[in-house]
Amino acid sequence: MAYIVTESCINCKHQDCVEVCPVDCFYEGENFLAINPNECIDCGICETECPVDAICHHEKCDRKWVSINVAASKVWPNIKTKGEVPTDAKKWANVADKFDLLSRKGAKRVPAE
Repeated sequence: MAYIVTESCINCKHQDCVEVCPVDCFYEGENFLAINPNECIDCGICETECPVDAICHHEKCDRKWVSINVAASKVWPNIKTKGEVPTDAKKWANVADKFDLLSRKGAKRVPAE
């Protein structure tokens, strides 16, 4: 196992972590990112890049987030580059208790023209 995305990412989705991941193990939901822990190589680079401290090592975070990341990474699209950051991400950065806002839908990126 390795690193996991947690509640702080909900509605923030800055994606700085995606840009530095050497193995492209991030998956994108409508308002959340997930890491496939079976693909993560445990390097920790993503943890330091996250501006809202939404990434933690699986041994240090709530087990429900491990399960959420595993399930989401099975159905959401894999991403290798940073997409658009939500326009209201700063508003959500310090909001606690966002679990009920987690969308289970995968993201749909608009192809570049």
